[in-house]
Amino acid sequence: MTSFVGTVASLAARAGGSAVRQVRSVVDPSAARPAGASQPASGWLVVTVLREQSDIDTARLPAPLADFGGRIEVRVRPAADGKGTELAVRLRDRRSSGGVLSRLGGRDPQAELRSALRRAKQLIEVGEVLAVDPAPHGKRTATPGGMLLEAWTKVAPKAGVR
Repeated sequence: MTSFVGTVASLAARAGGSAVRQVRSVVDPSAARPAGASQPASGWLVVTVLREQSDIDTARLPAPLADFGGRIEVRVRPAADGKGTELAVRLRDRRSSGGVLSRLGGRDPQAELRSALRRAKQLIEVGEVLAVDPAPHGKRTATPGGMLLEAWTKVAPKAGVR
């Protein structure tokens, strides 16, 4: 029963967030978007990697980005003030990145690309993808706030947190 309630809470949270973004875009189109709410205007997602530009081979990308194959464009250039290298990626076909319904269903290619870029950055810099320790085990009382928090925790990897 708890997983059913968690699933319902997760869907409600996603729907609520999408509704708020839709209303905000109608009321004030120039309002700043929260991170991950929609695609950037250019579609490029960029991270600064603490490596020299010559250390990043676009022909042999780390597995998280290589899994996208020819569906992405990759750009590498020096970061500002010589502080590493900018690794930028974007989907070639941004029209197929889906809308509200695909995001509610957990199938958002832009979010998946953002997560893959973060994991690739970690692989390039450290050699492994670092993970946060899981939540402590035990039984917690199911409260509305707790269910909402659990739902957002399950969705968090799609926002590029892992």
